[in-house]
Amino acid sequence: MAEPETGLSHIRHDPEAFEAFYRRHVETVNRFVARRVDDPHTAADLTAEVFMAVIDSAHTYRPSRGNEIAWLFGVARNVLAADRRRAGREQRANGRIAGRRLLDSDDIDRLVERIDAESAGRRTYEALADLPGGVRALLELIAVDGLTVTEAAAALGIRPVTARVRLHRARKVLRDAVSAQSPAMAYAEE
Repeated sequence: MAEPETGLSHIRHDPEAFEAFYRRHVETVNRFVARRVDDPHTAADLTAEVFMAVIDSAHTYRPSRGNEIAWLFGVARNVLAADRRRAGREQRANGRIAGRRLLDSDDIDRLVERIDAESAGRRTYEALADLPGGVRALLELIAVDGLTVTEAAAALGIRPVTARVRLHRARKVLRDAVSAQSPAMAYAEE
């Protein structure tokens, strides 16, 4: 057996009931919001948000706990509090970028050129990601950190001969990966 609707729960499903509720209380909510914000656009937006929240929470209204206005003001307070929290987060985010120069079109063009120029490096890192951890560590020590094969072998705790074999295999894998991604580069290297 379905529970009977109490309070305002019917406004969620009945547009006419919601319209009557809205017309009955819009000025009251508008005054409530206008006492708390100084921007007319924000006041209009928040008033609309209050009534959207009313639709979502109408089932929570209980006449035994107070009249519609008291409940409506509670909903409005929650909407305004949520807006203040959002505004606070936005202000903190803006504060983090304050004093930093935003990118202009020349900066973006330079970054696009840099990203394009580094595409071969990205392909190399993508190929490295597929290598086993020990082989990848060896390549990074040699190619990025500038160690010799013997120094890299010592850093990894392996024999230099083992490091040379791993390095030879890794270079072959990388050459194959880069040439598979960019056949034009493979011909250019030959």
